[in-house]
Amino acid sequence: MIPITVSELNIYPVKSLAGMRLTESALGATGLQYDRRWMVVDPNGRFLTQRQHPKMATIQPHLSQGALVLSAPAAMDHAVPDASLAKQTLRVRVWDATVEALRVSRETDEWLSRVLGVDCILVYYPDNAVRQVDEEYANTGDQTAFSDGFPLLLISEGSLAALNQRLEQPVSMARFRPNIVVSGCEPFAEDDWRHIRIGDVSMRVVKPCSRCTITTIDPKSGMKSSREPLTTLFDFRKQGKQAMFGQNVIHDHKGTLKVGDLVDLLG
Repeated sequence: MIPITVSELNIYPVKSLAGMRLTESALGATGLQYDRRWMVVDPNGRFLTQRQHPKMATIQPHLSQGALVLSAPAAMDHAVPDASLAKQTLRVRVWDATVEALRVSRETDEWLSRVLGVDCILVYYPDNAVRQVDEEYANTGDQTAFSDGFPLLLISEGSLAALNQRLEQPVSMARFRPNIVVSGCEPFAEDDWRHIRIGDVSMRVVKPCSRCTITTIDPKSGMKSSREPLTTLFDFRKQGKQAMFGQNVIHDHKGTLKVGDLVDLLG
């Protein structure tokens, strides 16, 4: 029997910017270390995403010992100041959640505004913040940072392969922005999982992930090329008025995740 293992680990340090692939990551209270700890907002504190600004996909974050550098086509790299030194707070919104965040630096705001062509501000999720995950699906004390709603997103390679068999032009896993990619299971096997253990970390598989127009954006070019793969997902993965792909996951405790970790099905 082929074991189920972790084949990719990804973080997205700045919400809706490009991701980073890792071989190992600490798993803290809000998810993988540094995942969605920064976020771009408008002057009113409302979060910006690729839904409105597809060009965000082309801005690449780099992290070294917690120091963040941003790269973008036709722009000089920008070293983001240490967010722990920020003094100004800004009340920001992620969907229906409100968070008291730290405004990182006006120089960073100016760099992002030039690249994106819209007035924006970079904020940081402070260490002392607590954002409770929706208790319809979570336990009291389960947290996330600036993700849409859950600390982790898991997708199997088999599920992507099954989707690509239905598409004229295959798409990469990067379209779906998972934290954890697993191999060794049947397509959409993750839909039936409820409790799993990855390495030594137990987790709850709590809710399918509804997909939006971000999946139609080419992560390399930042361009919307068509309505795919969303149209096809609606053809065979529709639940109610939404198309589902991947599973939202909540970890039970802190730990470390590594590429190659075994995935044990606990129920």
